[in-house]
Amino acid sequence: MSRTRLRVVVLLAATVACQRHRAPYRIASADQATIRHLPAGDVIGGEGRYGSLAWLGIPYAKPPVGELRWRAPEPAGRWSGTREALAFGAPCVQYGSRFGGAPGARPGEPAGDEDCLTLNVWTPRAAPAATKLPVFVWIHGGGNSIGHASFYDGGNLAATESLVVVSVQYRLGPFGWFRHPALRAGAATDTERSGNFGTLDLVHALEWVRDNIAGFGGDPGNVTIAGESAGGLNVFTLLLARPARGLFHRAIVESGGLWSDTPAAAENAADDPEPGHAQSSSEIALRLLQRDGRARDRADAKTRLAAMPGADVAAWLRAKPAREILTAYKPWPTGMIDMPRVFSDGAALPAGDFRAALERPEAWNHVPVLVGTNRDENKLFMFADPRRVRLILWFLPRVIDEPRYEASSEYLARSWKVAGADGPAVAMTASEPRVFVYRFDWREEPTLLGADLSTILGAAHGFEIPFVFGHFDLGREGSRIFTRANEPGRQALSHAMMSYWAEFARTGAPGRGRGGDLPAWEPWADGRSMVFDTPAGGGVRMTAGIETREHVIADVDADARLPTQRDRCRVFREVADFGRMLTRADYPHAGREGCAEFPYDAYPWAEADAILGIDPWNALAREVRASLQATTAP
Repeated sequence: MSRTRLRVVVLLAATVACQRHRAPYRIASADQATIRHLPAGDVIGGEGRYGSLAWLGIPYAKPPVGELRWRAPEPAGRWSGTREALAFGAPCVQYGSRFGGAPGARPGEPAGDEDCLTLNVWTPRAAPAATKLPVFVWIHGGGNSIGHASFYDGGNLAATESLVVVSVQYRLGPFGWFRHPALRAGAATDTERSGNFGTLDLVHALEWVRDNIAGFGGDPGNVTIAGESAGGLNVFTLLLARPARGLFHRAIVESGGLWSDTPAAAENAADDPEPGHAQSSSEIALRLLQRDGRARDRADAKTRLAAMPGADVAAWLRAKPAREILTAYKPWPTGMIDMPRVFSDGAALPAGDFRAALERPEAWNHVPVLVGTNRDENKLFMFADPRRVRLILWFLPRVIDEPRYEASSEYLARSWKVAGADGPAVAMTASEPRVFVYRFDWREEPTLLGADLSTILGAAHGFEIPFVFGHFDLGREGSRIFTRANEPGRQALSHAMMSYWAEFARTGAPGRGRGGDLPAWEPWADGRSMVFDTPAGGGVRMTAGIETREHVIADVDADARLPTQRDRCRVFREVADFGRMLTRADYPHAGREGCAEFPYDAYPWAEADAILGIDPWNALAREVRASLQATTAP
């Protein structure tokens, strides 16, 4: 893949994932009418966008630095006087990335700050502090290793739908998920010993909402958590987290999924009897010892680390500069890090498979759940495959074989739906009837210089976010996707989605939307789900049918667009790598004929992995991996 193509991939990905816009804004001036009296002290905000009020960069926990690194978050201390909340807080420590990384950071360079546990609040302008409005808490995506809250503007959703909107930052990468035996000493609870610090940050943010949101006119007894991609995964983990019980009352998962790493993968060395991940905490400690010059090589580092008292190891790690720890990890060019995240530890989160946990009524926090995926999730990155899309004059994309392009996109997106929406819905409805499922189908992008973006991109990953927030002002690049020509249809669709999301937040059921004038959104029972599109695409409508692993496999086998077994196995291989609907062990036996003739590791896909760097499950990044791997398949 050429550098030119890579730049095009990154640019479009950042644009259409709705994670690229103008530099984070500041509130121009404080407004005395926005003074709010909180337990930690008075805070003042100002005028937000869309007729809202906004308070930005409010700390909800102490900075997790020094002895507080790799500890459960602690409440923020009181401040004196009136705190100005006019600018977003610093992003958490991460690599710079064009995929929604820290503002102003150069791709691949360390950025951010450990003092990052802040949140932002938007309210309608007319809402007095005594009002009890539903609260909508947004959790950003980014593979749990990049991203920050200032990508999202909650002003329109708050003002239009009379909600209090909160966006939250949480520790990322090795600061959010790091499990090492030496760090468990002195931990106050089993949840702190879990290593799921990013998850505990989100729990603590919800505790802040419970204790403070009434000061902004919000109802602490009616809190909806919502997130997309890795943010959607984090919503699932909060559904499963016992410490989060009672802190929220509805949940929305957009293009998320269920995955976890075992404690052994998180902390064991790669050559232990039970091998750990290649970037486990033990492997990182060995790498850091060598970088410090305290060990000649890995074997020497392993001997020296085993001889160090646990207290010395913990003190050494906590004394390291944050960027030194970050750079011990090998990032992908996206800035994301391939490392263990979200540990099925049996304390903060259930042990074992998370979907199986959702099937046990006692194992999760029963609240109404709204969950869905996008029709063309994977097309966001498929155009980077030179066997599917060629570039004319190095930058004009053209689909080479549209039927095969559509086939591959269809099965990758359907496998995502199995793993991220329908499968979890089936598990949850065994004990919870208040589950609502959707699919986002909007595909009305323009044709630019002969490139039909509605075919190349379609209803790609992240495209639903501006519709939910009613915020399409994403800068120059976004204006190429969201045009005046498609404005009437998308604004009407956005109005419908905002109305459904708000009614769900208000009552626990999307119903006919907040205005009562939309098609009735029925619960998931028997596979009923809502499709979101403009009238030109069939409109907002209910449909029926459960997407299953068996259906996807059978349809791949029967698909005339995949005439050879090699074609079919290529799709099975992508699905296995992307969706965990199939596993590596399943792959040789996939379909009627199996794929043993085309071994899983026979394709030279590792180089493609290294080009853009992909998270093996994060809803955004997994498809990048699948599509890039396909670029070098035989």
